[in-house]
Amino acid sequence: MIRKLARRLLWAVFVVWATVSLAFLVNNALPTDPARMVAGPQARPQDVERIRKDLGLDRPVYVQYARFFQRLVHTGPSNVEPSDKAHGTCATFGPIHVDLGRSYQQRRPVVTILAERFPRTALLAVTAACLQALFGAIAGTLAASRKRTLVDHLAVTGSLVGVSAPTFVIGLFLQWLFAYRLRLLPLDGYGDTFASHAASLVLPAMTLGVFGAAYYTRLVRDEMLRELNQDYVRTARAKGLSEGGVVLRHAFRNALMPIVTVLGLEIGALIGGAIVTEAIFRWPGLGSLSVNAMLDRDGPIIMGCVIVTSLAVVLMTIVVDFAYGLLDPRVR
Repeated sequence: MIRKLARRLLWAVFVVWATVSLAFLVNNALPTDPARMVAGPQARPQDVERIRKDLGLDRPVYVQYARFFQRLVHTGPSNVEPSDKAHGTCATFGPIHVDLGRSYQQRRPVVTILAERFPRTALLAVTAACLQALFGAIAGTLAASRKRTLVDHLAVTGSLVGVSAPTFVIGLFLQWLFAYRLRLLPLDGYGDTFASHAASLVLPAMTLGVFGAAYYTRLVRDEMLRELNQDYVRTARAKGLSEGGVVLRHAFRNALMPIVTVLGLEIGALIGGAIVTEAIFRWPGLGSLSVNAMLDRDGPIIMGCVIVTSLAVVLMTIVVDFAYGLLDPRVR
């Protein structure tokens, strides 16, 4: 188990490095000039050149690449430049220092900006993933246990509609229904208090949850139908177990393996990909932050978002691998 964990961690480091390196090269290959966007369209050429030098953009790409990784993670005393140290751009975890620099536009440490935005996106992603798994598992199990009945037809039809409808359509419909017509929930925003945060979370989480639950419904239904036709299920029925016990205690547990796989990857994907939903509901998370950073060519924030999202996907993949051993003794 220790050897397997070591191999997975080494693989995770390689994947994150490759993803970040590709994002760095693409970001530097874009034709727009970050220094010009920071200075503004009316800035003098000498001012643009001064900003470019201050940001280190006048150096060759390979020098910027080496400097980025040199600053990214290091141990011991901070080796950042005095100007960065004065602005506290490092996040310290014991002897380890993580430095993503300062935002070109906001003039703030990127680690501070990400520390503000990431918990909001993580909360939205985890809540939406739980709603997806809960509603999808219930609908899929009911559909499989009542094959070719009205319940099965409704579940399959609803899943097709949910998968086919774009996310923004679902979001706009929920806004119209619960915020405009019923006036039960805020239209958008994040709120100022805990209660307002919770109320503002409901609609964006439901938007992502409805879209994902439709896929989970079909996945759970197909897996449950396969498991219900296995020999061990017929044996359990022959022993006189109730249908509910056969479905929940035997078939559903074995059908959890692909569900856990999708759920783990879905949380990581939601952290990095809930851009449309965050834009519709003005949710101040990583999605809206990364979009604005790409429009402003804010390189440090772009790289910070890439690192956080790639780490989230990789870590959730590792968690899924080890969850297999808890669910299936054959994997152990």
